[in-house]
Amino acid sequence: MKRLVVGITGASGAVYGVRLVEELLAGGVEVHLIVSEPARLVISDELGWDFAAGLVETCRKRIGGGDKDTLFVYDNRDIGAPLASGSFLVQGMVVIPCSMSTLSGIAQGSSNNLMERAADVMIKEKKLLVLVPRETPLSVIHLQNMLFLARLGAAIVPAMPGFYHHPQSVEEIVDFMVGKVMDLLGLEHQLFTRYNPSEPKMI
Repeated sequence: MKRLVVGITGASGAVYGVRLVEELLAGGVEVHLIVSEPARLVISDELGWDFAAGLVETCRKRIGGGDKDTLFVYDNRDIGAPLASGSFLVQGMVVIPCSMSTLSGIAQGSSNNLMERAADVMIKEKKLLVLVPRETPLSVIHLQNMLFLARLGAAIVPAMPGFYHHPQSVEEIVDFMVGKVMDLLGLEHQLFTRYNPSEPKMI
């Protein structure tokens, strides 16, 4: 079974992370989910989740298809979690959405929390790290951090959906971005219609 780490940070666009986890679980992937404290606030605001029952309980209840054997949920402050060690074998990690604060922490190798440490492990172990930044406009600092991480091998996938598939809903726009991430993970999906142009048109 494929095992992946997914991080959801406090950037707007929490639905991207939740939708990715849903798809991974539906595809039989073991998901190790890290949710930051700011992410809980954004999820509550944008998706209407109530974390009164606790982080783990809420995520397992709201994300369909997960159970105790395939979905593992971690508090970002749990720096002693298995994900903090390179000996914990995973195929890769996706931070979706990725806040500029988290992006900076990963770029600097600060490892101040589980999210940053797990990403640092991906870099040092030379495993796939996918970052989905959701911010606009981008400052020079943001761009420099992205360039630095890209040069280290991270895949930078800004939340910039395409429209050639003629989306009819917000859900279809979200699925396009999630599908792009699934492509990088090497996982099959049917989340969007791939570009298939007809005969070239004369201009």
